[in-house]
Amino acid sequence: MFLSLTIGKGRYGEVWRGTWHGENVAVKIFSSRDEQSWFRETEIYNTVLLRHDNILGFIASDMTSRNSSTQLWLITHYHEHGSLYDYLQCTVLDVETCLRLATSIICGLVHLHVEIFGTQGKPAIAHRDLKSRNILVKNNKQCCIADLGLAVMHSQSNDYLDIGNNPRVGTKRYMAPEVLDEQIRMDCFESFKRTDIWAYGLVLWEIARRTIVNGIIEDYKPPFFDLVPVDPSFEDMKKVVCIDQQTPTIPNRMFSDPALSSLAKIMKECWFQSPPARLTALRIKKTLKKLSNSFHKPKHSPNF
Repeated sequence: MFLSLTIGKGRYGEVWRGTWHGENVAVKIFSSRDEQSWFRETEIYNTVLLRHDNILGFIASDMTSRNSSTQLWLITHYHEHGSLYDYLQCTVLDVETCLRLATSIICGLVHLHVEIFGTQGKPAIAHRDLKSRNILVKNNKQCCIADLGLAVMHSQSNDYLDIGNNPRVGTKRYMAPEVLDEQIRMDCFESFKRTDIWAYGLVLWEIARRTIVNGIIEDYKPPFFDLVPVDPSFEDMKKVVCIDQQTPTIPNRMFSDPALSSLAKIMKECWFQSPPARLTALRIKKTLKKLSNSFHKPKHSPNF
């Protein structure tokens, strides 16, 4: 394994581009304070068959000794566009690309959320830290979901909810109201899926703002940029989301485009204060597939 370039740094540790057997790979090196995330992600990738186009491909996990300290590595597929967050900063989207990104993320989320039975099966999984920095953009302009360090698993057969024991919490900016006001039912798997949907609505808002219609577009901004500081506290978010019950402002221009106004409707239905009222991932996937298909209506071929 040869590490060539740092491509990301954060509280979690750092991500390097590396080469392994002649292929580019991404190597996430976890900081010692976040070893639980490494354990969790390793455990999930090693026990669950998670091969899916819209979930980051896992290659290997390793505990290695470097500079007389233990390093925790997670080796995955490499995607040169980087995170959706990075991609949106510098890319103007057309409606088709916007729909492609949005649909691919929800396809990944549906695959996580659903339990598949049988020998090739998987438990249901909720992500718990969905955000534009944890989604990667592939060369084909589809996305894949990364970072399963906080994920929870559920199997219907024995009704076992595996929450792991990670002290880390999700990203405050993307926390659903029931997480911020500590009303979430931690013993109920459905609760966790519903927090993923809240976060998905925020990611959708980030994508839609960067989508050009009639020459108009907004600069990239994170959700609630106009309401909280750059690194908001739990209390900052709680005031905006729970007490004031604010949601991100949807620019008026979106309502003049059929595709973007459909996306705006989905966003709003991800942001209900009441978790059971929110759309499910499967419902969103069906709506977006239909929307994408109407966009790709084949040109009528002559009837011979």
